[in-house]
Amino acid sequence: MQFLLRSVTLASIATMAAFAQVATDAPFQVRYASNLNVGDSVVNITNTGARGAGLAAGTSASTTGAFCVNVYAFSPDEQMISCCSCPVTPNGLVSLSARNDLISNTLTPAVPTSIVIKLLATVPVGGSCSGSAASPGALSPGLAAWGTTVHAPPYAPEVATTETAFTPATLSAGELSRLTNLCTFINANGSGFGICRSCRLGGLGAAGR
Repeated sequence: MQFLLRSVTLASIATMAAFAQVATDAPFQVRYASNLNVGDSVVNITNTGARGAGLAAGTSASTTGAFCVNVYAFSPDEQMISCCSCPVTPNGLVSLSARNDLISNTLTPAVPTSIVIKLLATVPVGGSCSGSAASPGALSPGLAAWGTTVHAPPYAPEVATTETAFTPATLSAGELSRLTNLCTFINANGSGFGICRSCRLGGLGAAGR
C-alpha cells in the first residue's frame, strides 16, 4: 500500500510539474495597456527554447526552435485594430511599442488610449511567419512576454509605470477562429491599415509623453 501511495504521489507531482511548465510558457497570453495618451507602453518577448535550440544563432523563422508570435490588439469595445506576426528565436529578444507599433496604423480612424494585447505563439509554416497572424499553424510552447502600462493618478501630476508578465490563458476554438478571421479581414480589406509594425530586436522600456 505504501508503495502504491508513493507511486500515486510521484505521478501527481510529475503531472503538476508538467502542467506548471506548460502554463508558464503557454502559447496564448493576454495583457492590457492603458493611458496611452499619457505615455507609451511596451511589450518584450522571448523564446524559452521549449521547441529546441540549435548551436547556430539566427533571427529568422527558419532558425531551429523559432516560433512565430502573432500579435492582436483590441480597443476596449472589442474591435481588433491591428494584427501582425514576427519570428522569435530561442534566447532572442524582440519588442513592440504600443504607440509606435500597435496603434500607429489602426484599421479604424479612432485611436484608442487603452488596448488589450493578445499574443499567440505558433510553429512557422514553410520557415516563415508571413501571414501567420491570419492563418496560424500548430501552437508552440516557449512564449515568455512582459509588458508595461502607465498609471495616471486622478489628482496628482505624477504618473507611474509598472511592468508585469503577460497572463497565460486558455485558447478556445471560438477565440482562435475570431482572431484569425478578423486578421484575415484586415489583411484582405484594410488596404494596409490595421497591420501593426513588426517586432524589432532588443527590449524596450516605457517612454513618457
